[in-house]
Amino acid sequence: MKYSVITFGCRVNQADSLAFEEELLRGGAESTSPDRADLIVVNTCSVTATADQGARQTIRRVARDNPSARIIVTGCYATRRPGDVAGLPNVAHVVPNDDKPHLVRLIVPSAAGVSTSDRYGDGDGACGAAIEPGVAGRTAFTLRVQTGCAEPCAYCIIPATRGRPRSVAMADVLGEIDRVSSAGFKEIALTGVHLGSYGRDLTPRSSLIELLHAIEAHVSKVRVKADTTSDVTFRISSLEPMDCTREIVDLVASSRRFAPHFHLPLQHASDRMLAAMRRPYSIAYYASLVGEIRARIPHASLGSDIIVGFPGERDEDADALVEYLERSPLTHVHVFPYSDRPGTAATAMKHKVPGAVIRERARRVRETGHALTRRFLDSQIDTVHDALTLEDGSLAVTGNYLKLRIPPGIVRNTRIRVRVLSHDRGELLAG
Repeated sequence: MKYSVITFGCRVNQADSLAFEEELLRGGAESTSPDRADLIVVNTCSVTATADQGARQTIRRVARDNPSARIIVTGCYATRRPGDVAGLPNVAHVVPNDDKPHLVRLIVPSAAGVSTSDRYGDGDGACGAAIEPGVAGRTAFTLRVQTGCAEPCAYCIIPATRGRPRSVAMADVLGEIDRVSSAGFKEIALTGVHLGSYGRDLTPRSSLIELLHAIEAHVSKVRVKADTTSDVTFRISSLEPMDCTREIVDLVASSRRFAPHFHLPLQHASDRMLAAMRRPYSIAYYASLVGEIRARIPHASLGSDIIVGFPGERDEDADALVEYLERSPLTHVHVFPYSDRPGTAATAMKHKVPGAVIRERARRVRETGHALTRRFLDSQIDTVHDALTLEDGSLAVTGNYLKLRIPPGIVRNTRIRVRVLSHDRGELLAG
């Protein structure tokens, strides 16, 4: 059987899709392009109306290009609107998020080798590596350690599509790190729907910083091959600002195991809008946090998410957002024009912002974000970093998330030292 997996949205979806790929490969299936596949899994996002639309368009396109394929749809859009998804062409199954760990065995029993639940110790399958760097185009491994969210953000539908917070037991996380590092992965991205809530639901209660300390101690002791200490490093995915503690910043600053890369969603720089969005911090708190990170880790990458056009947003709120961004130490921003999500508190709010105004405000914030990125890239010229080669080996990613073209001749998944020559090019260094 030939299969293809198409993924939309967050790193949690990426982690879920990687698990599908592993299980299908273990069962003897072969990866191919969507136009040649017998089975196509579409892992959807529903964070915005645009995300929903993108999933629908993709499903219609692959059904048109490959009318004999069975299409399986999962993810947040499939969970939120299963009836709408089931009515799309060639959709054979709609699998909600809660059933993702069993997706492959549900739809292709003969191909199922080990489900994601088995890998985390609560199933009956065998463990072991079925993937290696390069499968699904991924050099780094995305490891989901948590899912679900209970935060009351007014604009967000994800608590309804992902359910209550659930953390993977620490011992199972460490076991999975051993498994994938033994398979050759040298970078692991730790991810969750609400990553900062890790451990609060476990018994005994734990925390993200305890997990990070445990990972550092464990990996430092593990030898993947005889007499060779593992050189795996970790990238911490998106953290809510209130969850990025001083202890986490200190750990990243002092340890070579964790990449100097933070993604801290701000959403807005007006306290009035933050309150309306039900975000539990102020702009002063956020500014202090990212300022401290920049002081402690001068070369750190600092990303953020921004929502423009939230109900009730005034011109002065939009101005305050741009003014803060211009003076902030952020290095890149993802801009989300507000769109209604049925079932969220924001849907019922008054004073909706006209679409044309939202688009203009989004353009302005994106321009500001581009300027922040250029400023950061300028500041990195002539700096030296550890990096990992990607693709065919002619692209490398640094710990602070610079992506640099380098001379060919080094294979994918190789640790290198590189000097930054320009915004997108690097020079290989010895040692």
